[in-house]
Formats: sequence, C-alpha cells, structure tokens
Amino acid sequence: MTEPIDLKTTFIPNDGEFFRVKLALEIAIDEVVSEPGCIRYELTEATDDRLVLTERWASEEDLEKHSKGVAVQDLNERLSALLAEPVKWERL
Repeated sequence: MTEPIDLKTTFIPNDGEFFRVKLALEIAIDEVVSEPGCIRYELTEATDDRLVLTERWASEEDLEKHSKGVAVQDLNERLSALLAEPVKWERL
C-alpha cells in the first residue's frame, strides 16, 4: 500500500489578474475533487500576490492520471496568459 501524496501548488498572478486566476482555480477544483484518488484539492491561501492550492492524492498513480487529465489541461490553458511566473509544485 502506498502513502498518500501531499502537494502545495503556488500560482503568482500577473498584476490585476488575481480574480481571473482565482476563478480558473475554483472551476478546476469543482472538476478535480471528483477524480479517482483525490482526497484533498482546495485553495488554502489567497492574497493579492499569490494563491496556494493544497492537494492530497491517494497514490502516485492517481496523481499521474490527474496531471495528464482534462481538468489540468483546461486549467493550464485558462492560466497561460494570467500568471507572472510558472506554477510551483512542492511535495510536502
């Protein structure tokens, strides 16, 4: 049996794009929480200069499927012109 995978994902919006980034994340959250193996997928910090998403996946396989899924592809498209720097993922 594998241990759950915990991640912290940080998004740095361009100036003036905070609410559009937040909306894109909220849409993704609604889609992702029903994915197999998703234990936690929620916005845990939101300030004008960054948003932090906390994730927990039941297994590496579930995380891998999620990372290649439609919800992530859609989110990446929505955020492509809204972020000041690349998304940062950190395993906890």
